[in-house]
Amino acid sequence: MTELKYDTTCIGNAIVDVIGKTDDAFLKAENLTKNSMMLIDIDRAEDLYGKMQSAIEMSGGSAGNTAAGIASLGGKCAYVGKVRNDQLGEIFTHDIRAIGVTFETRKATTGAVTARSLILVTPDAHRTMNTYLGACIELGPDDIDPAMISASKVTYMEGYLWDPESGKKAFRKAAEIAHAAGREVSLTLSDSFCVDRYRDEFREFIDGGVDILFANEDELKSLYETDDFDAALDAVRGHVDIACLTRSEKGSIIVKGTESHRIEAERGIEVVDTTGAGDLFAAGFLFGYTNGRSLAESGRIGSIAAAEVISHYGARPSVNLKELLEKQLSASGT
Repeated sequence: MTELKYDTTCIGNAIVDVIGKTDDAFLKAENLTKNSMMLIDIDRAEDLYGKMQSAIEMSGGSAGNTAAGIASLGGKCAYVGKVRNDQLGEIFTHDIRAIGVTFETRKATTGAVTARSLILVTPDAHRTMNTYLGACIELGPDDIDPAMISASKVTYMEGYLWDPESGKKAFRKAAEIAHAAGREVSLTLSDSFCVDRYRDEFREFIDGGVDILFANEDELKSLYETDDFDAALDAVRGHVDIACLTRSEKGSIIVKGTESHRIEAERGIEVVDTTGAGDLFAAGFLFGYTNGRSLAESGRIGSIAAAEVISHYGARPSVNLKELLEKQLSASGT
């Protein structure tokens, strides 16, 4: 078996986030579906950007946020994602490497520019994402390094990357390599609208290639076409080894076979921006899981990481999560 080098390798859309405040009236005027992710072209991206209020720019992308969270917790993490050799591509590369994540994917030298997501945050802290995938769609099987995947305890993939056909091929290749090396594969469903687009394909991939599934309540209900969360919970048992299911203020549930571990949401948090909550929950859980913590302990770490990221604008930690975790666990006697 290949020597372990990474706790987790994350694969996803390498995106620079542009985050600005808005209100429901603006969403309605622009015909935007609140609390969803919509794919847009470059013309729409430029038009919407021109209409946004002042915004902040920072590296993002779902799996990139998870990688950043794992590194901030002290984990060993690698990332696979495609950027162009342009200004935003350099920003993304610098940011993810600066936090301690290994990022070696070759930059695109032609074609579409680096991806960006225009994230509109309403006063209730919900975010509506409008994403131009740009160079992300160029990520394919050739960008998957067998040595990196084989040297990772878990390979984590974001459902958003299922949109381009080349992304699907990259996922399948990575899953095959991981399992051949005796490693585990994890998938986050990313968005209920994403699940709606690829429900049957996701089910097939999950049954044959996923060990650890991350989903929120809406995504899981969409996957199994039910309005009843408990029915969806029962449905997912047996299809994956572990299911990590988040429910916002209701906390989360970690399921493994007949086991169920209910994790309380962190209390006393002022919710500012929910962007990245699921990404950081996954970071915390995967950090705990790959470092020998129990399922319940790993879920608690996920809850702590998610609570930190929703307390400020932006989808990446604003403090050192390793220090925060030590403080929180010490306070609770864990």
